[in-house]
Amino acid sequence: MGPLDGLRALEIGDGGEVTGKLLADAGVDMIRVEPPSGARSRQTGPFVGDIPDINTSLHYHYLNTSKRGITLNLDEPRAQELWRNLVNGVDLVIDSTGPDHLDQRKSGYQACSDHQELVWCSITPFGRTGPFRDWKVTDIVSMALGGPPMSSGYDDHELPPIRSDGEHSFAIAGVYAASAILAALWQRGSEGVGQLIDLSMHECISATTEGAFANWEYLQSIVQRQTGRHASVDLSAPTQHQCADGRYVLLLGGGIPRSRASWEPLLEWMDEHDAADDLHDPKYIDVIYTDPRSHAQERDHVADTVARFARKLTSEEVYRRGQSMRLPWGIVRRPEENLDDPHWSDRNFFVDGNVHGHEGVVRYPRAPYRFTSSPVGMRSRAPLLGEHNTEIFSELGLQSDELTELAITGVL
Repeated sequence: MGPLDGLRALEIGDGGEVTGKLLADAGVDMIRVEPPSGARSRQTGPFVGDIPDINTSLHYHYLNTSKRGITLNLDEPRAQELWRNLVNGVDLVIDSTGPDHLDQRKSGYQACSDHQELVWCSITPFGRTGPFRDWKVTDIVSMALGGPPMSSGYDDHELPPIRSDGEHSFAIAGVYAASAILAALWQRGSEGVGQLIDLSMHECISATTEGAFANWEYLQSIVQRQTGRHASVDLSAPTQHQCADGRYVLLLGGGIPRSRASWEPLLEWMDEHDAADDLHDPKYIDVIYTDPRSHAQERDHVADTVARFARKLTSEEVYRRGQSMRLPWGIVRRPEENLDDPHWSDRNFFVDGNVHGHEGVVRYPRAPYRFTSSPVGMRSRAPLLGEHNTEIFSELGLQSDELTELAITGVL
């Protein structure tokens, strides 16, 4: 049993899939409601065998593990009635259809207000109120308006800002929504009533800008994007360096240790290669303890010396021995290289599963948290389009001939 076993939920719309996945993998009986034509994510590649099909999107399969799937055309009055009946039997609704899409179809939160224990999470681009409430967004627009790309890019500011790939804005909002839902469920447990959660993607993303907001709010300073490292007000030392084997490593903080416990072993290691230069001079140890914005000349010298040293070694040596000294250093890997990493294997981070249209098993990432007595993990592959229509609608008393008629008339 997962930590959220015993809860049942409905997920509708295209912006709440991350939220639904996190909760479903933790044990919630999550019912994914799609239009008869299928969710938008079913049209997003890559696809099994590079052949587009409504049931073979890897993007969809990853985001919808552990869920059951049904179809409903909520433009039809009969479907609206079925939806309200479904809502009456769940603890939670994740609604990302828009600020009033369901309200206009007599299927929104107010139409279901008799269910006083219901937690309803509305995920919209800008919230349910305000002058932007009806604006539409894509991921790149959402990220740009929220601010993270302004801190992401290269030292050369003639190049434009960049954004993380993979619809990152939906992932950010999805994690915030999951946290908000858990808080609302906890409060329901103590007070016995549910509530409407009005979650704005824009506000979630704007709150996820690392040091950009704090620097402006407290110092009236604007951070500048820098290649392969955190944005900061001042230009910082490069962090990515090509080693003797041609591969790159990332030396966080320019390779400058964060404690004396790492500083002295690092100098001993550098002495083995006659590469410490003058870093044994006591004045350089001060860079560990002082504000990164001060002692710029000394910091740059330490970073340059450590970088020259790292470039003489193989990437694996820099990574393994640096980590043994508690230095936050790592190899810049290709994504697939993580599949065989011994750390991930020891943590059982990857789990075998299936994808429709592919023979054999595939590997899915698990959730990044573990519970000793209530495991979190993929409980089933993502549903095919309408796969659980018969199973779920029969719980409402519908017979097979009724389901057939509803499918023919476009309700399902």
